[in-house]
Amino acid sequence: MHRIGYLVPEFPGQTHSFFWRELRALAGMEVEAELVSTRRPARGVNAHDWGAEAMARTVYLTDRDGASIAGAVAAIARAFPGGWIRCLGSIRRAQGLDRRGRIRLIALAVLGGRLAALARARGWSHVHVHSCADSAHIAMFARQLSGLSYSLTLHGPLGDYGPNQHEKWRHATFALIITRQLHAATAEALGDAFPARTGIAPMGVDLDDFRRTAGYSPWRGAGPLRILSCGRLNPGKGHADLIAAVGIVRAKGIDARLSICGEDEGGGGGYRQVLTALIADSGAVGVTLLGAVDEHVLRGHLEAAHIFALASLAEPLGVAIMEAMAMELPVVVTGAGGVPELVDDGIDGVLVPPGDPRAMAAQLIALARDPARAAELGAAGRRKIAAGFSSTRGAAMLAQMLDGGAA
Repeated sequence: MHRIGYLVPEFPGQTHSFFWRELRALAGMEVEAELVSTRRPARGVNAHDWGAEAMARTVYLTDRDGASIAGAVAAIARAFPGGWIRCLGSIRRAQGLDRRGRIRLIALAVLGGRLAALARARGWSHVHVHSCADSAHIAMFARQLSGLSYSLTLHGPLGDYGPNQHEKWRHATFALIITRQLHAATAEALGDAFPARTGIAPMGVDLDDFRRTAGYSPWRGAGPLRILSCGRLNPGKGHADLIAAVGIVRAKGIDARLSICGEDEGGGGGYRQVLTALIADSGAVGVTLLGAVDEHVLRGHLEAAHIFALASLAEPLGVAIMEAMAMELPVVVTGAGGVPELVDDGIDGVLVPPGDPRAMAAQLIALARDPARAAELGAAGRRKIAAGFSSTRGAAMLAQMLDGGAA
C-alpha cells in the first residue's frame, strides 16, 4: 500500500473531473492518495456535484491556519542549514527568472516547507504533482528540505508551465506524460534533466459514467442541428473560430445551434465578456454560453447533441473530446497538438486545421448531411475510448511507477 499526497493546483477547477476519476481508480490499486492543493478555486468554476466533497478532503497550502504555519516553521527549522543550502542552490541555478522571480521562489520554498510538514504528519512517502508550474517548484523545495520524493504529470507543452523547467524535472523521481509527441518533445528539450523513469499515460474517462441512456440519433434535416462544444473560455480553445464556423453553416440554410460548456478562469469576468461581445457585435444567432456545468449536466448535453465540435488552436490531447467520443457522439475537432493520437481522421472522428472556420464549417455540413456516417463515427469513437483511454489507464501507470516499474 502506498500512501501519497496528490497535488493539483487550485483544485477543483472546471477541467478537473479527470483527477477525481483517477483518485477513485487509485483507491482500487493499493494507492491511498490524499488531496493537497495550492489555493481554493475561483468562484464560478467549481460546478461539479462532487466539488464540495473534494474541497472538504483537500488541504490548501495557502490557507492561513495556525497549525499549518507552525508545521511549516518546524519543517524549515528541521532542515536548517542543509536543506536551505540546497534550496538556495536551486534558486541560484533557476533559469529564465529575474531578481523578482527569484525572490518569489523563496516564498514557494516556504510553501515547500509546509508541504514537507504535511507529508510528515500524514505519513506520505511521496507526492505526485499534476502540474509543471509553481506546484512543481513547491514539491521540489519540499524534497530539498525533507527528502520527500515527488513525481510530475505533464499535460501540455513545457512552455505553458513557465520557466525553470530543467530544475523542476531534475529532482523528480519519475514523470508521466500524456502523449507520445509530448514525451519526445520534452525529452529533447530537457536533455540530461529528463528523468530516467518516465511513462506515457493519457488522460481518460470512466466508461460507466459516460454511457448513453438511449441510442444516438443523428440529425436528419428536420429541426435544429445541435452542436455542442466544451472547454474553458480561453482564446486558445478557438471558440471564436467555432462561432464563425457555425455562422457559415447557418448561411448555408442549416438551422445550426451551438452550445458551449465552460467558463473563463475568472468565473465569468474574463474571456466570457469578449465572447459575449463577439456574439452581440457579429449578430451570431443560435449560440449559447452555458458556463461551467456539472458532469451530469454535461452528459445530458452530450446525449442531446448531434455533433461535438472543438476548434482549439493547440490541444495537448482533449478530455472533453474523449467524453464526447465515449458518448458515441461524432466529433469534428482541430488536429492541433496531440489530438491525432486520440482521433483517427475519417475513422473515429474528423480532423480539421486549426484557425480555419471555413474548413470546420465544411466538415460540420458534410457530417450533418450524412447521418449514417455520423452514427458510424460515433460508434467507432466509443470503441476507441474503451480500447485505450479509460481513466483507469493513467491510474494504473502511476501505481506501477510507484512500485518502481516502467521506464
